[in-house]
Amino acid sequence: MNKTRLEAFSDGVLAIIITIMVLEIKVPHGNELSNLKPLIPIFLSYLLSFIYLGIYWNNHHHMMHTLKNINGGILWANLHLLFWLSLIPFATAWNGENHFAPTTMMIYGVVLFMNGIAYFILQNLIIKSQGDNSLLKKAIGKDYKGKSSPILYLIAIIFANSIPIIAGIIYIFVALMWLVPDKRIERIINHQ
Repeated sequence: MNKTRLEAFSDGVLAIIITIMVLEIKVPHGNELSNLKPLIPIFLSYLLSFIYLGIYWNNHHHMMHTLKNINGGILWANLHLLFWLSLIPFATAWNGENHFAPTTMMIYGVVLFMNGIAYFILQNLIIKSQGDNSLLKKAIGKDYKGKSSPILYLIAIIFANSIPIIAGIIYIFVALMWLVPDKRIERIINHQ
């Protein structure tokens, strides 16, 4: 299998995930601006999740540019990542509908944590498949952002039950940390 098929499948799944997520935002009854007020937590939850999905889509796209060949392990690791990404609409809807309640903030964090772990697994399988001269390994270097994200998610999960606002701030911080475009992979590929 070549990487274009894997990319196309992954892009399609992510498009469906975003579509499902936006369909969870129900149109309010009434035609006044005040009717939108109950949707504020739902929209904020959607916005953060949309940003996260955009970050994963962007980083996945760059990571795929380093691939020369695909093996079964990479296929399964990619499906593993897509599985956890597919749970984002559920966690988003539950969190927004319940106005960022402690349990829903914790579950949201668990889903984000598992997405980070799944991405890390995929990334490491790609590096392993590329051998000592891995383009991806050269590009990510020590990968401080990749290693610190799961730790921050765990901290947020711990705070979610007692101080959910701290968990929310951590989720936003991690998203902002990744929102800054990462040019490492582009530089390595263009240099090659």
